[in-house]
Amino acid sequence: MDLSLTGIWGAMGIPARMVVITMALMLFWCVYVAVERILYFFAARGQSRALAGAIGAPLKNGDLAGAIKLVGGEAYKKAYLAVILGAGLKEYAERSDKHGISAAKRALETVAIEEGASLRKGMNVLATTGSTTPFVGLVGTIFGIINAFSMMATAGGGDLTSISGGIAEALVSTAVGITVAIIAIWFYNYFNAVIDDILKDVSVASAELTDFFEKDSLKRSEATAAK
Repeated sequence: MDLSLTGIWGAMGIPARMVVITMALMLFWCVYVAVERILYFFAARGQSRALAGAIGAPLKNGDLAGAIKLVGGEAYKKAYLAVILGAGLKEYAERSDKHGISAAKRALETVAIEEGASLRKGMNVLATTGSTTPFVGLVGTIFGIINAFSMMATAGGGDLTSISGGIAEALVSTAVGITVAIIAIWFYNYFNAVIDDILKDVSVASAELTDFFEKDSLKRSEATAAK
């Protein structure tokens, strides 16, 4: 019995091959999601940090129109901070009093929830793969054991040579299932940590923007009263 990977594949029955192919597709799906998320997070965090540095000037000058124009710029189209700031600024710009601040707070809360859901795009794929592939591999293991018994019956004996192909088939299925699960769970935990950090940034940005609205509204009220 050839116990190389090609030899084991050649000795595998159709059911076991289908199990391995299924797990390979699940792995490909996970890698695709992981690459897409890595590129997205890299761009979103980079643009958000750049926006955080640029937004200070118009806000300091009370230029709400300039701030809104800035967050809507092409350079920050992938920035989660642009979505958050844009929602709050647009509400406050329409009415810069306590009612406008309340509307801005509601907008910030709504957008934060929506942005959180957007950040978790594809996470269900990683979670499902990580939790199910060991069981898919177990199905392949069962087929391998069945194949080993079939070989034993055909050979009319139970020596190791007659059942080695089926045992190898079972072990390969188990190994592939566990490996794919480990990769999926690793990606899942890593992206969860990244998302948690981003949501903390969003929470801080929302709080700072609300604080700006309250101070700016007070300044406007005092300026109006002084006239």
